[in-house]
Amino acid sequence: MDTKYTTYKKVFEKHNGILRAAEAIRLGIPEHIVYEMVQSGDLVKEARGVYRLADSDPLGNPDLVQVSLLVPKGVICLISALYFYELTTQIPHSIYVAVPQNAGRPRVKYPPLEVIWVTNSLHSVGVDIQLVDGVKVKIYNREKTVADCFKFRKKVGEDIALEALKDYVHQPKLDVHKLLVYAKVNRVEKLMIPYLKSLL
Repeated sequence: MDTKYTTYKKVFEKHNGILRAAEAIRLGIPEHIVYEMVQSGDLVKEARGVYRLADSDPLGNPDLVQVSLLVPKGVICLISALYFYELTTQIPHSIYVAVPQNAGRPRVKYPPLEVIWVTNSLHSVGVDIQLVDGVKVKIYNREKTVADCFKFRKKVGEDIALEALKDYVHQPKLDVHKLLVYAKVNRVEKLMIPYLKSLL
């Protein structure tokens, strides 16, 4: 058994087998060791700056995991969040990610990103932490996501916002009060209520 990288492998194992290179270095793995482990086949390069232990399970949802690791301030939103919650038939071709207005554009070549800049006060509202492939991914909750689709209906399309609301109403654990709270926060309450009344 090759014990050369055992200590470093344990660091990866503590983080569900996947780390950003910068985080691995911060946790005590020398930079050259990361590249050596890729050469030896102990690590797999998942994306630019993201590495996974070769003997760990392949990622079931690599795009969400990579974006959450590469864009730490980002929150998965709009069509990507709808898809996660099974509130749309659309398959997103980019990962929709919300970042605070004062943040710079994320430098991520892959997966393709659709960046939504939001005010700092709204950025942290309605964020859930979902465990995806053992990685904590920040994603807006179902109610905030539906309300966001109405707020950004010019970006996602009004048909997608309406489909999301319709699908939400038919999902278990419906919380109309919570939905209306986020609709009010997003100033789309008057727009959403007539549609909601027709569906309930």
